[in-house]
Amino acid sequence: MKILHLDSNHPLLLNQLELAGFKNEEDYTSSKEEVESKIKNYDGVVIRSRFAIDKTFLDKAKNLKFIGRVGAGLENIDIEYAKKKEIQLFNAPEGNRNAVGEHALGMILSLFNKINIADKSIRDGRWLREEHRGIELDGKTVGIIGYGNMGRAFAKKLRGFAVEVLCYDIREDVENSDATQVELEEFFEKTDILSLHTPQTPETIGMINKKFINQFKKPFWLINTARGKSVITVDLVEALENGKILGAGLDVLEYEKASFENLFNSEKDVPKEFKKLLKMDNVILSPHVAGWTIESKEKLAQTIVDKIKEKFC
Repeated sequence: MKILHLDSNHPLLLNQLELAGFKNEEDYTSSKEEVESKIKNYDGVVIRSRFAIDKTFLDKAKNLKFIGRVGAGLENIDIEYAKKKEIQLFNAPEGNRNAVGEHALGMILSLFNKINIADKSIRDGRWLREEHRGIELDGKTVGIIGYGNMGRAFAKKLRGFAVEVLCYDIREDVENSDATQVELEEFFEKTDILSLHTPQTPETIGMINKKFINQFKKPFWLINTARGKSVITVDLVEALENGKILGAGLDVLEYEKASFENLFNSEKDVPKEFKKLLKMDNVILSPHVAGWTIESKEKLAQTIVDKIKEKFC
């Protein structure tokens, strides 16, 4: 089988597929149109997030048997159309779930202990102890929306803390020993920290909006290591300003391009609400790197290799 690799990944992916008898070809620079002109020559495609694989692409991929997405989500692929064409879809949430769980926990601890602003104050020559008095995670209730690979990995990281962990998911019976599944009414009543671990779907786009935020019975902290378009930034900023949200750790942003590689083309494109976020001490931002560790790069690649070999070897 002939596989076209559209993004660079850990070397083991190419090496192990070659040893298994697959023929690898790499193209990391051609435009989508140029790739579409030759995609009929390949049995498989391996991609991260370089561009969307839509109906046009799939119609031209006459011999495509699988798409391997080296990452957790599949939102850049027309899933239903691919299934209609009997194209296998492989993704790798198992590969970076641990990294995401650690990052989410790190964001909470940094927010609670004001580590980001304490570090800055010392670098600016100020020794402010009382101003940087933190709060403890123990005794809080953590609410997780989306209890799949990522949500479960995060809940596992919370075992060492004296916290109550709740989960809400559209699927039934997903709870385990690390979290109790509840209905939204109880979720809204108890949650002190909300952590999102949902894929991007029509149902989750814009999910965290003013109406949703106002249903929580007490002020809460928000952590988003999932997808940026799940949170309406204007409503988030308003909630941060009025105290309904106490602080936020955002690894993803509403404004990300589909490739996840950048935000704005120029200063004039930057929305005013994002400029407000940048000035808030109770907000921590990172550039979509929660699942982006040295270890996860290898594990993501290995997961895709294993799934391809299991199906086609």
